[in-house]
Amino acid sequence: MGKSAYKNMWAYIEHDGARAMDVGLELCCELRRLCDRSGDKLLAVVVGSLPDGELQRVKDCGVDGLILVNRDERMEYNTEAYTEIFARLANKYRPSAIFVGGTANGRDFAPRCAVRINTGCTSDAIELEYDEATGDIRFIEPAVGGKIMAVITIPELRPQIGTIRPGTFRYSPAGAREKVKVIDERIELDPASIRSRTLSFAPDSAGPELNIADSEVVVCVGNGLKSADGLDIYRELAALLGGKLGCTRPLVDREILPYRLQIGQSGVMIKPRLYVCFGVSGAVNHTAGVSADTFVAVNRDPQAQIFNYCDYGIVGDMDEVCREMIRQLKARKAQ
Repeated sequence: MGKSAYKNMWAYIEHDGARAMDVGLELCCELRRLCDRSGDKLLAVVVGSLPDGELQRVKDCGVDGLILVNRDERMEYNTEAYTEIFARLANKYRPSAIFVGGTANGRDFAPRCAVRINTGCTSDAIELEYDEATGDIRFIEPAVGGKIMAVITIPELRPQIGTIRPGTFRYSPAGAREKVKVIDERIELDPASIRSRTLSFAPDSAGPELNIADSEVVVCVGNGLKSADGLDIYRELAALLGGKLGCTRPLVDREILPYRLQIGQSGVMIKPRLYVCFGVSGAVNHTAGVSADTFVAVNRDPQAQIFNYCDYGIVGDMDEVCREMIRQLKARKAQ
């Protein structure tokens, strides 16, 4: 069957039964742009029950239709179940592309589904392009430790499947379409095919200071930090700015800060109002994870790559600059 037999792009809307995760909405917003170029319809796939208000949030992202699977059931995530559901849907409707949030669940079932229906699956793209000549999606992502940008396509097989990390694209709803087609699907699963089950679940108990994805202000410390003893001034600066502390991968590798604070393509994707980084080299796998309204960089090397990305650059000793920022902020607040 040729590529022309496959039409439309799908976005999987992951949810907990009460609220849709942001990554699915972000995907819809970005795919709206691609579909406008390709002429495809954009459909959002929802498995299990989700309140009408949340379905409206999905519609507001400009989707042309919803595929609601077992919409009256509480469908907890299961590897075999979701793999089977998406395989059946793909075989029935033949979408051109399926996009899944790169969460723990999305990364689990998306490649399994790709194998099941004999197609390819890419991961962690930071940019998506539509090739009008071939009809292929160009998945663009850092490779070789961030030294190059790789362009990955699935030129023959369909559907094209890709997982996209949360925070990669901006949530910018285009508004609901005048008519949104709703397709109800009822999929019965053979209990014998379900080999895994949830034994227990405990919510993440990590402190709020480790959740930097939604912070309006982020102060990031890079490999220029001499030792863990020097972190206190950066924590103080972050607090004065009303933000949180983050880091680059070398500080995680040096076991100075936890992985949950790692910013970049292999860590957390952030979209703050203000981003201030100290001693960060500017490798693309880090900068690809930052989309800030205002980007400030401090580095003692005037040739540092980070200065190619920032709005404001300061050449100087990172500790000295941080202390001066703290002094001036305190002086302003004392006025």
